[in-house]
Amino acid sequence: MDRFVSSYTMRLDAKGRVSIPAPYRTVLTKDGFDGAFCIPALDTTAIDAGGRRLIEEIDRLVESLPPYSDERDEMSTALFGSSELLKLDSEGRVVLTETLKGHARIKDGVTFVGLGHKFQIWEPDRFRAHLDEAKTRMRDLRKRLGHPDAPARVAGARE
Repeated sequence: MDRFVSSYTMRLDAKGRVSIPAPYRTVLTKDGFDGAFCIPALDTTAIDAGGRRLIEEIDRLVESLPPYSDERDEMSTALFGSSELLKLDSEGRVVLTETLKGHARIKDGVTFVGLGHKFQIWEPDRFRAHLDEAKTRMRDLRKRLGHPDAPARVAGARE
């Protein structure tokens, strides 16, 4: 499979290292990427991570804006300027930097969460709360979709 799926909770070791789950390492290797490209998520207290597909997605997003525009420069700064390339050691571990840990409020454990083309790294308790909220929203959305005027209701799904 060439997608990041499932979730895994791991502990940081005494040196601040954590093993990227083996299935995720396999996807990164198939993607031709040696390590993990990481950026603080813009809309949540998590870290977005991945390989070439994530970088290419960001490239397309930045390139959709006019060259030399303030918006393009701001987006590049926000996404590439705060990114970090984490190298895997021989045992598949990375060291999360203090900047990344601070953004995601990570202390001694992390939850890796597959999102298809990328994965996120969360503080475990924050992820559990986020997952509960996401499930509630999806149940509500499913109920609205089952209603005859569902398309009109879905347009305002994120209230």
